[in-house]
Amino acid sequence: MRPIGFSTGALARGDFRRVIALLLFQDVQAVELLASRIEELEPLVRALPSLALHNFAYVSVHAPSRFDREAERLVVEVLKGACDYPIVVHPDVIFTPSLWRAMGNRLLIENMDKRKPIGRTVLELTACFEMLPEAKFCFDIGHARQVDPSMTEAALLLRAFGDRLAEVHISEVNTASRHDPISRNAVWAFQKVAHRIPLEIPIILESLIDIGQSELDVEVRLAREALAFHGELAGPNQLAESGGSGRFSRDSNSLG
Repeated sequence: MRPIGFSTGALARGDFRRVIALLLFQDVQAVELLASRIEELEPLVRALPSLALHNFAYVSVHAPSRFDREAERLVVEVLKGACDYPIVVHPDVIFTPSLWRAMGNRLLIENMDKRKPIGRTVLELTACFEMLPEAKFCFDIGHARQVDPSMTEAALLLRAFGDRLAEVHISEVNTASRHDPISRNAVWAFQKVAHRIPLEIPIILESLIDIGQSELDVEVRLAREALAFHGELAGPNQLAESGGSGRFSRDSNSLG
């Protein structure tokens, strides 16, 4: 079974301690610690030794998604203190590749959504990996679907960088680039490339949902179904059961 867990930012932005405490009682094996704003980064890294992270099979740290060139050196220096955890970074904040190169294969470069000017396609990410040859790949399947709903680019990304793949982000990414809960249509789309993701690769849910047992359970089930290694596509009857809206009823009995 795939190791699966949540981004702390998806459940309680900025309150990573609360999320860790919650996830310790869930059937999850992975967690990504998100510092969404630059001012959150140093407190997060400083807190790492005191968090109950040994309970998770996989832990990563997500760098802030927005900062300017003047802050880059400070961000890198703080991230170097993040023990030996993998560091997920957006390519559009890598202004000086030489600063990041020292992280070697701890650095995970994520593919981007359509808002960003780089990092969305194989061609654009190839340039990033040429500058950072030891870096690994964080595949955001929701971003890939938003950029190309046919999932062709998603398949191309996994084929091109599959040997670098170290982590997968999953959620429904809407037209405004918000990480929504996973819909049935997204499940069907994601299943098209699930066979290209090895079973040992950790899956991180980024769906922005309420912290509640039923919501967490539903989202984990959806993610597992979407990335089932030999999963079959759901038929039209299941869509009809959900009211034809393309979204599950959150208390549906057809989630298995």
